[in-house]
Amino acid sequence: MTDDMHNTENFAPDWLLVESLDLEAQGVAHRADGKVVFIKGALPFELVSANVQRKKNNWEQGVVTAIHRESSQRVQPGCPHFGLHEGACGGCKMQHLHVGAQVAVKQRVLEDNLWHLGKVKADTILRPIEGPAWGYRYRARLSVRYVRKKGELLIGFHERKSGYVADMKECPVLPPHVSDLLLPLRALISSMEAMETCPQIELACGDSVTALVLRHMEPLTHGDLALLRGFAAQHAGVQWWLQPNGPETAHLLDEGGQALSYDLPEFGIHMPFKPTDFTQVNPHINRVLVSRALRLLDAKRHERVIDWFCGLGNFTLPIATQAREVLGVEGSEVLVARSRENFKLNQALAPVNKELAATNFVARNLFEMTPELLIQDGAADKWLVDPPREGAVSLMQALAELHQQKLDPISHPATVGAAGWTAPKRIVYVSCNPSTLARDADLLVHQAGYRCSFAGVVNMFPHTAHVESMAVFDLEV
Repeated sequence: MTDDMHNTENFAPDWLLVESLDLEAQGVAHRADGKVVFIKGALPFELVSANVQRKKNNWEQGVVTAIHRESSQRVQPGCPHFGLHEGACGGCKMQHLHVGAQVAVKQRVLEDNLWHLGKVKADTILRPIEGPAWGYRYRARLSVRYVRKKGELLIGFHERKSGYVADMKECPVLPPHVSDLLLPLRALISSMEAMETCPQIELACGDSVTALVLRHMEPLTHGDLALLRGFAAQHAGVQWWLQPNGPETAHLLDEGGQALSYDLPEFGIHMPFKPTDFTQVNPHINRVLVSRALRLLDAKRHERVIDWFCGLGNFTLPIATQAREVLGVEGSEVLVARSRENFKLNQALAPVNKELAATNFVARNLFEMTPELLIQDGAADKWLVDPPREGAVSLMQALAELHQQKLDPISHPATVGAAGWTAPKRIVYVSCNPSTLARDADLLVHQAGYRCSFAGVVNMFPHTAHVESMAVFDLEV
């Protein structure tokens, strides 16, 4: 902070100097008595007035009402539905902040979490992975709601801190061809008999197909099905799926046509998927993410690698182009089956001189991992770990326990088979939650014998406060 930022002699008593952003993209300031004030819409180094809406003993929360000194990083939002006004869309929180500054904030969040929660500092901070700031969101759940008072059907994200659906006519974070569908979709659903019993449309874009999964609470009439088919015929690449109950019930309206898929060209991998499967929201970033993860993993032709939380095989199959043997472990039997199918497909597509390594997939509850189960899956030279927001604490605890047994076999009873088992030399950890990454890093560094060699952010979700990151842990010799 510059010296003039500390000069408060010209400040009005109720003005607040914003010092930083929190994980919700709120400005953080302090009153003269030290009380913290969280301010929606304020940016670091701005001098603002705020309307306080909540008061607690140690903190207050409010909304910016005036900016007396503006941040050089403040920009004009790219979407008319973004803001603090009534009815504003809640899908983005940072459009008023330059995208480069957004990345810097996320990098700070990652480093702060690693240090304050895990007492871990990376030897090297990786350059952030960045990509297009607009038109990147290839997956989304759009709420559908008929509003009787307005006599109008709305399709979009929820309003800020509200269960109401925002009145969205466009969305620049969606691919342009999907944003252009918002109003035609309104007209379509409004014309259907099931208008009031279709609460959601899930969007999944592949490289050449756009799947729209319509959640419907009652059977659709022949007339409604005809309307859906007509819409698909008018909009190239649109493919309707119907979901009468849970995600497992989603099915194509009409069989045939091109399969939903994406490619990882650097590795020659083709990945078919279903619209309800987990895939990364941002395919541009995903390609770079996979490339960097594999460069850092540096799998050799003589090495065995385990990909924990492998999903569809997004990392597993590229690893199989480099390693001797790969094991993909995933909690969902459905995804394991899909991974096996994708492996067989890519093995058949691979040139003779570039056959994929021997690869197996197993279903395992990775939130109930034990040292015994870890040993059962065999030793590996390297691991890739890509858990959900909950992190991989059971896996890391099992690894730490095996390390402690070797250090102190008297205090830690030996696990059967532990004598011949060895820990991975390197772990590449891809995270979607910096706090659980920090917790797991604490276990790896302070109890399992690793050091954090690299860490950096991945801007998978521009304009949101969501922080994706990657860290590399090397076994201390």
